[in-house]
Amino acid sequence: MDLKQFVALALEEDIKDGDHSSLACIPAGEMGKAVLKIKENGIIAGIEVAVEIFKTIEPKAILTCYKQDGEKVQKGDTAFDVIASVHTILKAERLVLNIMQRMSGIASLTNTYVEKIAVFNSKLYDTRKTTPLFRWFEKRAVVLGGGYNHRMGLYDMVMLKDNHIDYCGGIEKAIDQTNEYLTKNQLKLPIEIEARTIDDVKRIVAHGGIQRIMFDNFTPAQIEESLLHTKGQFETEASGGITLETIEFFAATGVDIISAGAIIHHAVSMDLSLKAVK
Repeated sequence: MDLKQFVALALEEDIKDGDHSSLACIPAGEMGKAVLKIKENGIIAGIEVAVEIFKTIEPKAILTCYKQDGEKVQKGDTAFDVIASVHTILKAERLVLNIMQRMSGIASLTNTYVEKIAVFNSKLYDTRKTTPLFRWFEKRAVVLGGGYNHRMGLYDMVMLKDNHIDYCGGIEKAIDQTNEYLTKNQLKLPIEIEARTIDDVKRIVAHGGIQRIMFDNFTPAQIEESLLHTKGQFETEASGGITLETIEFFAATGVDIISAGAIIHHAVSMDLSLKAVK
């Protein structure tokens, strides 16, 4: 993730030929101070990004951070203050808030899920259900909330899902052709395959050639039965329709990974504000 490039493009989108509101009434070079106020409880995320944004616009900006990314915060806390030109503060304000509010919302929801399964061995993973071009920030927020990242994209892991299997002509054929492809192209990528039924699990275990099996839309009872067949030979993942109300039942099965797209796409932005200090 090239953060400087992202910041430049985001500011270009927002400012175009000038921040005319600021240019109209604030003298160039006037210095100011602002504080980032936290207006609800949760996990704060994006402070490091905010620092980079201010420093990209004005390298001599002075930021004092009172909280760290991933820290639990309460309504009324101050995350940081910044001393910079008023024009810089006003240019950066909305970009900083948009990113931090989104990241903090994801980190907070992720942490709620993580705490639900804290007594179990299962780990909470995210998915690729992310906002285009904003994936790095969202997945970083998951980690700050105590979760783990699944693959970042289509390039860093092989994941044979239902459509791959159906288009290819079956489980065994998909596995074999994938291994041949990886060998031919000298790629060392883990292979995960989706199982839709317990019979699929049996076929995958018998055939081998993969590292992880995903139990897609399995009930906890079906996962428990499937784990009797995998016998610890493969990493296992539960996925599909898992909610805050049901995640404990899945974790109790002993499955290694629980992936939930909801920790990103159901997250509500945290209420934050950047206020001038006189």
